[in-house]
Amino acid sequence: MPYEAPTHTVERSLRATTGARIVAGVDEVGRGAWAGPVTVCAAVTGLRRPPEGLTDSKLISPRRRDELDVKLRSWVTAYALGNSSPEEIDELGMTAALRLAAVRALEGLPVRPEAVILDGKHDYLGAPWKVRTVIKGDQSCVAVAAASVIAKVHRDKRMAELGAEHADFAFAANAGYPSPVHRAALAERGPTPYHRMSWSYLDALPRWQHLKKVRAPAVADAPVMEGQLGFDF
Repeated sequence: MPYEAPTHTVERSLRATTGARIVAGVDEVGRGAWAGPVTVCAAVTGLRRPPEGLTDSKLISPRRRDELDVKLRSWVTAYALGNSSPEEIDELGMTAALRLAAVRALEGLPVRPEAVILDGKHDYLGAPWKVRTVIKGDQSCVAVAAASVIAKVHRDKRMAELGAEHADFAFAANAGYPSPVHRAALAERGPTPYHRMSWSYLDALPRWQHLKKVRAPAVADAPVMEGQLGFDF
C-alpha cells in the first residue's frame, strides 16, 4: 500500500523556533497488550536522508521491519530503549509507566536531547522535557518513525523469548496482545508472570478474576495534556 514517507519538517521547525540542535523522536509499543512490558525508544537522527521504506512500524511487514531495524541501528545518530515492566504498569498505571519508560530511554542517550517529538496527542512526559506532540508522528517524522521500528522489533523479540516458556500463549505471534490463541490460553491456564494483573480482561475470566490487582487511583494516572506540563511549541 502506498504511503507518504516521513520528513524532517518537525525537526526543522523545532530547530528554527527553539534553537534545539539535538532533537529526539520518541515512540512506544505495547501500550494495549495484556502481557509484557511497555517499551519506548528515543532516537536521534539529525537531518540525513533516512533508509528507504521507513514509516510507522505497524505499516511494515515483520520481515521488512527486521531489515529496517538492522539498518536503522547503524544509521541513527543515537538511540536508547526504556521499558516498564508489567509490575510497574500495575503499580503506577499506564500513563506513569509510559513516562518512566520514556525517561529511561531519553536518559540512556549519550547526549541529552534539547527537544523531544512525542508520537500521539498527549504529552505524558511533561517538564523538564521540551515536548512537541505530533499525531501520527510515526508516519510523518523521521526520528519518530525510526524509534517506532526499533521499539517494535526489540519488544517483539523480547516477547518471543518470554513465549518460549509459555508456548500455549503464542507470544511470538501476538506479542502479548489479545489474539484468539492468547485468550483461549488465558481462560484455560490463567495468567503468566508476564501478564498485567490490574487490567480489566481478568473480569471476564471467572476462574482467574480473584488474582486481579486493585490499584488505588493516583494523580499520575491522569493524562498530561499538551501544554499542561512541559512546553507547547
